[in-house]
Amino acid sequence: MFLEALGSALLGFALAWAAVHRLSGRLPARGRVLVTGSLGAVFGALVTHGALGPGHFLATLTGAVAVAAVLLSLLLRPASRRLRRSAAV
Repeated sequence: MFLEALGSALLGFALAWAAVHRLSGRLPARGRVLVTGSLGAVFGALVTHGALGPGHFLATLTGAVAVAAVLLSLLLRPASRRLRRSAAV
């Protein structure tokens, strides 16, 4: 279980780091994103390990990455758009 938690934390951190570099303008502070990715992945590993039981290392890491991605997507802000006004108004 320790290796699953450590591996999932590293995968969550890597996913959050990639999100920060790819979507930096749409995310909050870098530290908050990195912590959310790591803790979300550990929580996802815990839930997946509890559901599947021991012996499913790759499935546990897949569940961890999925939960981390969902939590990181909740941090995204909408892209800034210019308001378009109709010529008739």
